[in-house]
Amino acid sequence: MAFLRATSYLDPQPELRGRGVRLRVPTLNDHEEWATLREESRAFLSPWEPVWPPDDLTRSAFRQRVKRYMRDMRSDTGYAYFVFCAEAGQLVGGLTLSNVRRGVAQTASLGYWVGAPYARQGYMSAAVAAVVSYAFDHLRLHRIEAACLPVNEPSIRLLKRCGFGEEGYARRYLKIAGSWQDHLLFAILENDPRP
Repeated sequence: MAFLRATSYLDPQPELRGRGVRLRVPTLNDHEEWATLREESRAFLSPWEPVWPPDDLTRSAFRQRVKRYMRDMRSDTGYAYFVFCAEAGQLVGGLTLSNVRRGVAQTASLGYWVGAPYARQGYMSAAVAAVVSYAFDHLRLHRIEAACLPVNEPSIRLLKRCGFGEEGYARRYLKIAGSWQDHLLFAILENDPRP
């Protein structure tokens, strides 16, 4: 249902800006900075993510990751962004809109990560707010969903701060840190108040 889309897959993805952050599509040139930040943040991120494959931080795995991001954008099924500090320019995290569903749904799933040195400094709140605005105003989505572990208080606070409302509890929803875990479900609609 192409008529429900606001942009074409041929359109270049814009750089997004938020309070103190800028977001852009990952490129192959980002590998070293991304791999370094992810490795330095491994212990911080591991409790909240799927188990990393042994080759996850290699250049070849990153190349495949970037190719998948590009394929998803071309097919309008996903949009990936790296988040950078607007002032200093360093990579602080990443954010994806995945599982984009068009037609009668017009929805996507939000996922994000932030490097350990940059946690709880407002970068991800600003990035989520920027991507939510872009998703509603330019991608013409109606709904964005997110899920997090019930014990992940910082993520729960972030989602609520960004206007997401808690909608439910999904038992054994995603395989995180090697086991199927329950998740809280959140969502925001295009006409919900945005902070």
